[in-house]
Amino acid sequence: MEYVIEMLNITKQFPGIKANDDISIQLKKGEIHALLGENGAGKSTLMSILFGLYQPDSGIIKINGEQVNISNPNIANKLGIGMVHQHFKLVDNFTVVENIILGMEPKKSFGRIDLKKAKEVVKNLSEQYGLNVDLDAKISDITVGMQQRVEILKTLYRNANILIFDEPTAVLTPQEIQELISIMRRLIDEGKSIILITHKLKEIKQVADRCTVLRKGKYIGTINVAETTENEMAKMMVGRDVSFNVEKAEYHPSDVVLKVDNITVKNARNIEAVKNVSFEVKKGQIFCICGIDGNGQSEIIEAITGLTKVESGKIFLDGKDITDKSIRQKTLSGIGHIPEDRHKYGLVLDFNLEENIALQTYYTDELSQKGRIKFKERTILSDRLIEEFDIRSSLGSKTVTRQMSGGNQQKAIIAREINRKPELLIAAQPTRGLDIGAIEYIHKRLVERRDNNDAVLLMSLELDEVIDLSDVIAVIHDGKITGIVESKEVNENLLGLMMAGLSKEEAMKQLQENKTEAK
Repeated sequence: MEYVIEMLNITKQFPGIKANDDISIQLKKGEIHALLGENGAGKSTLMSILFGLYQPDSGIIKINGEQVNISNPNIANKLGIGMVHQHFKLVDNFTVVENIILGMEPKKSFGRIDLKKAKEVVKNLSEQYGLNVDLDAKISDITVGMQQRVEILKTLYRNANILIFDEPTAVLTPQEIQELISIMRRLIDEGKSIILITHKLKEIKQVADRCTVLRKGKYIGTINVAETTENEMAKMMVGRDVSFNVEKAEYHPSDVVLKVDNITVKNARNIEAVKNVSFEVKKGQIFCICGIDGNGQSEIIEAITGLTKVESGKIFLDGKDITDKSIRQKTLSGIGHIPEDRHKYGLVLDFNLEENIALQTYYTDELSQKGRIKFKERTILSDRLIEEFDIRSSLGSKTVTRQMSGGNQQKAIIAREINRKPELLIAAQPTRGLDIGAIEYIHKRLVERRDNNDAVLLMSLELDEVIDLSDVIAVIHDGKITGIVESKEVNENLLGLMMAGLSKEEAMKQLQENKTEAK
């Protein structure tokens, strides 16, 4: 059989770790081939080799049966390989269209960029694939979900025949995921081939033809997806049975910890993103803000944590007004924060793992004395959390954080924040980019905080996670709360309609009508 891509016996070693150990993967023309593995299993490294970002220590790559040397991404592009990166490769100060055409700008006389033509081409592409974005918006001003669309459009603009999607749905809503799956199928119908890196077994079952599983840098096997269950794939990935359900007892809320009183918040473009929103979070409760990306939930979290100014209204923690307090003051008041954008707000990428783990506590008595860091204590803390949260890296505490996988970066943030035992833990997309084993562990730790009579404020785009993990759900649409419901009262369909702007009553009525019509 002829393969469009063959990666044969690929080995890649970094200081202290063998990321790829004699791995082979073959991609057929017109198939969607999933690449599955735990965080740090070597998936992104393998695909970075295919895209020319890394060079293998040994092994060969063949395109359409011919051996090739992909020494940089430009060669990969010429060979028809495009990559949608998990951590976006975008220029914040450029507009959407400028990012998409970067390096392949259409020109007019005297070498000037023909921006009008570029916009036209990109607009047609975005309409063709249902990836509508504001072409004139700056990257720094759009949501993470919108940035994801820009990455996909960049690849499509370059006419790639072989597309690598690295965790493409990590920040997308259920509706956007379905749209992306439709896009993938459309691409396959056009004769393209896709490698899909994902942790989401449901998506693999839904869209992939075959699946190659990696574990700790080694090849485990390649399977036909249609003949395999999600449980079997999970076991191949982590080497043990994994529970897909969140196990938690009945919740018993007590005192109000957080009171958000009629707040209005503007976004980066000075437009009201949150409009007179009020809600309460109690001790012993997991309270979730749920909505389609870009409807104000991110701005609510940023307002509470001090990252964004509150235009009007008040925020109270334990009855004390913290509306205008600094980020550190809020942290010291008992707030922990797992941010939505781990690179922008969660980590200093050029610091090592130990330094990042100490970011919230380096100034406390535990880790400092008379303004001097207690380096021994800091290392002990870091090593303990690395072991407890299974954070995998090449050099342990001394690993530069930038060199770690996205999932392990996320684990480091979660470890740091949970270890502080905050009275209110704000978790924005806490399991983004994590494998099923890590998700299971993080869910247990969040439930543990709730059972310890602390409060958890969750923001998630994963409806399964929202329903299974939350006790109470506040649905937001266009900056307003459309309803606050108990998780046991709802399903994905009801939540989806509420996220589209319907009240609970209107959504239930529509579902009933749909059921009647179906009969």
